[in-house]
Amino acid sequence: MAAPLSALGRASLLVSGLFVAVLLVCLLLVLRQAELDIRRELQAADSVARFLALRAADDPALLDASLTANLRHLELDWGDGASSDIEDNPLGGNPLGGNPLAAWLAGRFADLPVYRLVLADGRSLSIRVSPADELEEVWESLLQLLALFLVAWLLCLGASAWLVRRGLHLLTDVLRALQAIAGGALDTRLPAYAQPEARRLAGQVNAMAQALQQAGADNQALTAALLATQERERTHLAQALHDDLGQILAGMRAQLYLLGACRDSPQQVEAISQRLLETSEQMQQSFRSLVRDLYPVVLERLGLGGAVRQHVEQWQAQQGVPCVLELDEALPVLGEEARAHVFRLLQEALTNVARHAGASRVRVGLTCRGALLQLEVSDDGGGLPTPLREGVGLRSMRERARCLGAALQLHDGEPRGLRLCVEISWREWAT
Repeated sequence: MAAPLSALGRASLLVSGLFVAVLLVCLLLVLRQAELDIRRELQAADSVARFLALRAADDPALLDASLTANLRHLELDWGDGASSDIEDNPLGGNPLGGNPLAAWLAGRFADLPVYRLVLADGRSLSIRVSPADELEEVWESLLQLLALFLVAWLLCLGASAWLVRRGLHLLTDVLRALQAIAGGALDTRLPAYAQPEARRLAGQVNAMAQALQQAGADNQALTAALLATQERERTHLAQALHDDLGQILAGMRAQLYLLGACRDSPQQVEAISQRLLETSEQMQQSFRSLVRDLYPVVLERLGLGGAVRQHVEQWQAQQGVPCVLELDEALPVLGEEARAHVFRLLQEALTNVARHAGASRVRVGLTCRGALLQLEVSDDGGGLPTPLREGVGLRSMRERARCLGAALQLHDGEPRGLRLCVEISWREWAT
């Protein structure tokens, strides 16, 4: 199987093909125009030949050599008039007659007339119109045209080769840069080229590398923040188990020892039993709160709509900030993962409002609009800070939205505040 042509070979082939096509068209036009010009010249020469043939019989002085030596397109043959060279060869023995192109053109004028006459002094003369001079001029013009085309062809080949090599040099630089970036060298940059097109391409590659480098730095920062958050959650869990549940269990154990010591006193037994009941209730509440922080069990019991309603009511009671809830009654039934992501998005959004917004009023909406499930949280607080520096909470919300095939949208509120919106194609997550 033949190897494919290189870019330089294809460009050279294309340029050569175009030049050949243009050359053929030019040749046809030149030959057509040459034929018309020769016919006009030969018509004028035929008029001169007829004039000489009519007047020379009576006045042979008109055929003096000094007068006829420089006549163009006319051939005079002194003899018996039987010269086959004059009658059969329209070129009259001109050396161009051996040229195929001249011979072809001569064939177009094979019907030129021959005038024979006998002079008063007894000599015979044949006068014939000949295109030899014109054919010689046409041939010289064609040679000049071919030479011009050859020079132009070579110049265009050189120019195209130079341009292709420059383009290939740029592509080689871009390929090397992309390979380096793919290998992890995200600090790779292309230089600023002189050509505007090359400069724009290099700018796009550099922008892509910059974006990848920034994304890598953001991922590293996010990973570090997530690890720190994980450690804080573990510390919080350990403190909750030690300070709350541990102390409650220690108190219950002491009360049980006291109960054993006071088993002969019914009143003390009843009082200690009551305290044990209260302590166990306190431990159960602490345990439920801990489990609720770790996983929203309410989603399994109440569904997404009920869990959202309960969380909004609890948040409003804890923060003391009025919160209006717009909740569709018939929400689509989502899978476990999607429900958890939507609920966590709402939790994190309200947590950010409580920590950073300074809002006096909050609105939460969870509505279904055709194939889209829309979660919206808006407040009348301070709005987005300038410049915006995304923390772990905002990044985690963006990642949860991405996991749902959506995008987290942040808009300025009206007249102030912040509006957070996530639109989810729920049919992909329906059960």
